[in-house]
Amino acid sequence: MTIRPGGAVDLEAVIRLERATAEAPHWAESEYAAMLVPASGAVRRCFFVAEGELGVIGFAVGKVIGIGSESSAELESVAVAASARRAGVGRALCAAVIDWCLAQGAQAIELEVRAASSGAIALYSGLGFVVEGRRPRYYREPMDDAVLMRLKLA
Repeated sequence: MTIRPGGAVDLEAVIRLERATAEAPHWAESEYAAMLVPASGAVRRCFFVAEGELGVIGFAVGKVIGIGSESSAELESVAVAASARRAGVGRALCAAVIDWCLAQGAQAIELEVRAASSGAIALYSGLGFVVEGRRPRYYREPMDDAVLMRLKLA
């Protein structure tokens, strides 16, 4: 498996994987395409893919808002193909986003995860994220609470 920045060549596979992953946020294709344009302003995003022998097996998206010590980061999305789960793909993708956010000057990174996603919560906890709160009935189809988690980077 290789973790690398995503490119235009990956968009079709990423969108197919995202659509097949019920827990993933479902974004418009244009949002993924916009991530490929380098940004240097107050809002910057990263887009990593995990590639295996058969192509893209996962992806992750992160965002940093602000400059320097006042910046905040978010792990926006992580999706791994069902056939590649529990093999370290999600952990490697999260580590790539965390490293990128740290390099961008972020002091902490936050995320929201479905309360019913015990595997994802265990993954994030194993990376050092701690639960900071909960948003009742945040997710739809199916209805679920959002668990808010945070990792201090500095």
